[in-house]
Order: sequence, then structure tokens, then C-alpha cells
Amino acid sequence: MFRALTALALIASPVAAYAANEVAVVSEMFVEKTVVQAGKPKIVLVKQKSGPPGTKLVFTHSYRNGGKAPATNFAMTNPIPSGVEYTGSDDAIAVVSVDGGKSFGPLALAKFRAADGTVRAARPEDVTHVRWALKAPIPVGGSGKFSFKGTVK
Repeated sequence: MFRALTALALIASPVAAYAANEVAVVSEMFVEKTVVQAGKPKIVLVKQKSGPPGTKLVFTHSYRNGGKAPATNFAMTNPIPSGVEYTGSDDAIAVVSVDGGKSFGPLALAKFRAADGTVRAARPEDVTHVRWALKAPIPVGGSGKFSFKGTVK
């Protein structure tokens, strides 16, 4: 469990961002918790650096173009920590890798090659990286956010 928690702490470091631009990225990790407010359960995000196996996590990456020109060809790649199982992204442009970041595509189309050479449809636990690539330039001062979810193994 300590190894998994250490891996979680590493996610706070910046993700790889690809562009010859002045785009700043701030990465954060949150734990999903259910609280009761006015008699109704509500999911809230709490900044927390660790959790036991099964803890639901949300990783966010906020970006902002602080340059003097639109930022073009902007892409970010985030490796999934070894102590975390990828459970999805609400971002329509998110693609994943199940081969250590060599190739990317939708999880529904990915194939996973096991150590014994057998090939099967990829599952969320096979995901090693998630990537977002913007087709449109980020205008000067423009900002946005990418996120994905995971569970502590």
C-alpha cells in the first residue's frame, strides 16, 4: 500500500505538455468523498494525498496560455501511476495508451498484448497513459481543464 500511496504523490508533478508555446499547466489530485447535505448525498472533491485501496480519485490539469500569441498544437500526456487503475475521462478528446505510451487511441478500440503473447480487448486496468490534444489553438489568455478518474489499487 505504501508504494501505491507514494505513486499518488508523484502525480502532483507536471505532466508532459507538448507545444512551442507559453502554456502553464497546474496538476492536482483529489479524492471523491460522499457527504450528506440537507439530507441528500453529494459527491465532493477533497485535496488529499493518499487513501486506502478502492479510494476514488480525480486528477485535474488546468492550463492557461500566458503567451503573446495563440498556442497551437497543444497536447498533454499523463502517465497513470502504478498504484492507480484508470477508470475513465469525461473529456471527449481523451485517448489512452495500453503499451507504455507508444500508441494512443480510444480504449474501446485498444488491444492489449499479455506477457504470454495473447491479445485481447484492452480494459481500464491496462491503461498506462492518457493524452489530450487540442485541434484548435488556445487564444491568448485562454484556459481550460482536462481530467481523468482512477481508483487506488
